[in-house]
Amino acid sequence: MRYAEKITHSPAARATAAALLALALGLTASPALAAPPTGVATKTPGTHPTETDTTSTRPTATDTAGTHPAGTQTAGGPLDRYYNQRLAWGSCRESPDDTVGGDLDKAGVQCADVTVPLDYAAPRGRTITVAISRLKATDTRHRVGAILLNNGGPGGTALESPPHIREAMKEVGSRYDIIGFDPRFVGRSTPLDCGWPVSFTWFSAGAGRAGFDRQVALSKGLAEKCRATNASVLPHVTTRNTARDMDVIRGALGERKISYLGYSYGTYLGTVYTQMFPGRYDRMVLDGAVAPGDYGPRLLKGTVGENDRALAAWAAWAADRHAAYGLGRTRAAVLATIDRVMARAARAPLTIGTAPEVFRVDDTHIPMFLFMGIADDTDRSRASLAEQVSVLAEAAKGRPATPSPEFKEMLRFALSGADSPTGSAQMAIICGDVPAQRDPELYWRDIERTRAAHPLFGPLTENIGPCAFWNAPRENPTRVRHDAPALIVAATGDPRTTYRSSVTLHDQLPSSRLLTLKGANRHAVYGEYGNACVDTKVNRYLATGRLPGKDEVCVK
Repeated sequence: MRYAEKITHSPAARATAAALLALALGLTASPALAAPPTGVATKTPGTHPTETDTTSTRPTATDTAGTHPAGTQTAGGPLDRYYNQRLAWGSCRESPDDTVGGDLDKAGVQCADVTVPLDYAAPRGRTITVAISRLKATDTRHRVGAILLNNGGPGGTALESPPHIREAMKEVGSRYDIIGFDPRFVGRSTPLDCGWPVSFTWFSAGAGRAGFDRQVALSKGLAEKCRATNASVLPHVTTRNTARDMDVIRGALGERKISYLGYSYGTYLGTVYTQMFPGRYDRMVLDGAVAPGDYGPRLLKGTVGENDRALAAWAAWAADRHAAYGLGRTRAAVLATIDRVMARAARAPLTIGTAPEVFRVDDTHIPMFLFMGIADDTDRSRASLAEQVSVLAEAAKGRPATPSPEFKEMLRFALSGADSPTGSAQMAIICGDVPAQRDPELYWRDIERTRAAHPLFGPLTENIGPCAFWNAPRENPTRVRHDAPALIVAATGDPRTTYRSSVTLHDQLPSSRLLTLKGANRHAVYGEYGNACVDTKVNRYLATGRLPGKDEVCVK
């Protein structure tokens, strides 16, 4: 490994875990307040700006990226060595069995490490590395610049993404240097591993108080384990520091401005960047957007209605295919099958798989598997979920239940510590950004209040997590304080980052435009869903740099 600290799981496992993570999570949560950054260095002319959070409470339509000053400039700032570093581009392949890196090499992608300070308030102290990849523009005559990618999570990788995004961008892709990066403490960047017994923490409280109490104990133990293993690092695992890293990447690439494409959590990261570094970005696409006020430790809170509807739509699809999956001939019958599986799992864990790899699945786990499966309403995704529910239904009857390779990977990811670094980094980012409610009884009251109307997803979306036992963040969260022209892409039935949250962000950024995909229960659209209308409109913006004159609508 050429990175600062060794990571113990394979590149293929990292890519699989990142995909599962990006599929699983959407971001809606408690309101956030903002404060000016602390310990910020100023800039050497031509290298790096002072980060900025403006003091206005409501942006104006003229308060755009092009009108903000870069900040006070002074020579010889302590961040100069980071902004002016020379990158050593080379192979992306880390070892003979690194298939991800091998595929990137074959696609013409190069990789490098960017050195950044662990603590931007102490830039002469400890450093870490951020792994980046680059697929260079081939149409150099019409080159636009560099576009940075983030796939969400938080904790998702994007080092592997430039070839896929180049394909999605069609002709305009050749005009960009496409830059993937693994945020600090994610993937191939300097890693973080709390040594957790699980790789995933987003579970339900289950059917009663006993399940909730188990979740409280699990969450507390996970937080304590992170403090015991990484106390000196955790305060610096934040979105604001990742935004600072992004600006160092911009400087190290020699770009005056960078464009950006972010999905899910990546839309929050992109918004934070616009607020901290106005004037340093060009074209900004935010797909499946979350408004900063909706981001925080209780990421799933407020999504229960969208998830109920997405599950019902999936159940109707499965009912039409009863002959294939045996889950019921009507939507109600399919949902009743799930109810029976949940009731059986609440009495005793279901056994899935055979030796040597056997999984015990109870009522705190099943809602999350369903939640993960309904983020995409394509036939392929719906069939995958139907296969998983069929396996669970067989296990609930006491029959042998053999999971598909995909479901086995999901079970392994959620129920073992096989990919502890991924879950550790995700939770550290979330808990380091926004303070959480500390009292477990508050969560229990919210669970009980929603259980009657939403018995499946209420105990999931309202449940406690490790952030309730985390140390308080060092910085206040970012709040939208000035305008940013961006193209916001949102599906009306998105069960992760809800359409409401995208509309809220659009309202907060008067110069933005909202591109709506009607009729899709889908999280992340551009280049992923296969909607030609959405892809064409996004690519037109990336080609011209001009936002549509008004909001636009596409249909599934």
